[in-house]
Amino acid sequence: MVTLPPTDELRTAGGVLRYCFYGPADGFPVIAHGGSPSSRWKRPVQLEAMAPSGLRMLHYDRPGYGGSTRRPGRTVVDAVSDVRLLAEAQGWSRFAVFGGSGGGPHALACAALLPEMVTRCAVLSGIKPTARPGLDEPVLRTDLAGHAAGIMEQVAVGGPESPAEPGPPARDDPDALARLHATFTDSLDGWVDDTLAFGRPWGFDVEAITVPVALWRGTDDQAVPADHAEWLLSHIPGAEGHVYTGGHLPGPDIYNDIYEWLRRP
Repeated sequence: MVTLPPTDELRTAGGVLRYCFYGPADGFPVIAHGGSPSSRWKRPVQLEAMAPSGLRMLHYDRPGYGGSTRRPGRTVVDAVSDVRLLAEAQGWSRFAVFGGSGGGPHALACAALLPEMVTRCAVLSGIKPTARPGLDEPVLRTDLAGHAAGIMEQVAVGGPESPAEPGPPARDDPDALARLHATFTDSLDGWVDDTLAFGRPWGFDVEAITVPVALWRGTDDQAVPADHAEWLLSHIPGAEGHVYTGGHLPGPDIYNDIYEWLRRP
């Protein structure tokens, strides 16, 4: 039986954005940007810290993920207009943003271009700009399809939901399977379009960010090397750096620290 939170939809000029909420209705508002790939439905390690945080977290699927309408050719900065629309639909004039891994650039775009709305920006295992001119979409799609197939092969023989995070067999967990389908099984479009967007100019200047920014990275992150956080820290004015012992995905204690930081005035 699937026990994931219900999905809401926002209709925009470009189609539909799907999202869901975590936390109390009167909690401090946060708009969260998932990694690449990921979906609006979060894994247990995140939920364990999210429940007591007192935050009202809106997790949405970027175009191409989880049933959100694909937007071919989208750039990182395109997330800003989506977030503005999502916030206005909730009546939120002030909110924090959080981005994990590939969600980091999208959260930073909001911090740069929505300073009148964004209170704070937290980034976990975030990536720096890396030009990849001439990246071929069909070749990329084939490559990512191979990665997705490899993950699902491991799931089929009793592997966890995420190769980067130990856990129970995903094949026995309807929630885990639903998350995998929303992430890349039903469609690779979101993953493909994220990767293409990261290799092009992001469309904003991180040095123009004026709201408080904090960056977290793990000592043993095999997915995003330390130089990504170092580059961001050297280019974002006043950014705080936090290093924890662990890999790309931390435990609940680090998520607790991030959520507490987001709540600060």
